[in-house]
Amino acid sequence: MMDHVRDLASVRDATERLLTAVTKLDDAAVAGPSRLPGWSRGHVLAHLSRNADALVNVLEGRPMYASASTRDADIERDAPRPLETQLEDLRESGARFLETGAAPADWSRTVELRNGVTDSAARVPFRRWVEVDLHHVDLGIGYELEDLPEEFVTREIDFLAERFAGHQDVPATTLVAGDGRTWTTGGGAEGGPVEVRGGTADLLGWLCGRRDGAGLTLRGGPLPALPPL
Repeated sequence: MMDHVRDLASVRDATERLLTAVTKLDDAAVAGPSRLPGWSRGHVLAHLSRNADALVNVLEGRPMYASASTRDADIERDAPRPLETQLEDLRESGARFLETGAAPADWSRTVELRNGVTDSAARVPFRRWVEVDLHHVDLGIGYELEDLPEEFVTREIDFLAERFAGHQDVPATTLVAGDGRTWTTGGGAEGGPVEVRGGTADLLGWLCGRRDGAGLTLRGGPLPALPPL
């Protein structure tokens, strides 16, 4: 069961970690490449700011973005900004999201995200936490998947394993962590069952497209190719 109050506190903590880390950069570093193909660190920071506002829209019953093209154009517009402006925007947009999340609301209601995806309102704070912490890793400034809170890693593996369950392009797959925990996913494609073993950071990295699976061990077949998120 989602605890939106606890997740909002985690979003606040993750945002403070990010702001503290980014404060140590300079304009040249912000303009430099991130780990996401084609995006500078400025693109990542701009995306995080606009995502905060987009999730405010979701919680207040408006479309998440006016359109896909508007979303992309806003990120391109804001990416070249200097560090000070990026920090101010990230801080203020994050505060708007937290303020909206703290308002009385029916957290059991269904909300609509991008591309017609729907979810419980109570899951929106966790979705924001995912954006903040994974994109912190994407900045390539010393925060790695191994540094993510263990609760976050476990819950995101849970979420992604469920997301790919039954997917027509993914064979039956069992994920096995070093401590013995297991998840099942896929099952909609021929082949398998494939067993994928590794540390939780490597499992998450593969599931979310941040690592190629080189740190994983396999049994029963090759590493399945996962669809983009």
